[in-house]
Amino acid sequence: MLSFSSAVRIFLAVEPVDMRKSFDGLYAVAANQLKENPLQGGMFVFSNRRRNRLKILFFDGTGLWVLAKRLEKGGFTWPRPSDAASGKLRLKSEALSMLLGGIDLKDGMAKAWYER
Repeated sequence: MLSFSSAVRIFLAVEPVDMRKSFDGLYAVAANQLKENPLQGGMFVFSNRRRNRLKILFFDGTGLWVLAKRLEKGGFTWPRPSDAASGKLRLKSEALSMLLGGIDLKDGMAKAWYER
């Protein structure tokens, strides 16, 4: 289980990203498409088109981290590109934890694949 400080700025990219990207590629997406500087301490969350994989780019003050998650079944609930004109949404740390845990942020319920 990951927990994030409420002080961390979290940006969710609403457009899908090629999951072959790593440090430099995700940094470029954050800087050029989302218009944010990753070295200012923000956390950037990216997903693929099928919404079954995500990557997080995070700068901790000394270097960049890339975290990845692949779902074995189902997909993440993701906002539509029309929900954010800038291509990004700002999330609270609690919302990111719920999204990573399989909670549909729109309905506030666990998705069927998440129930055990």
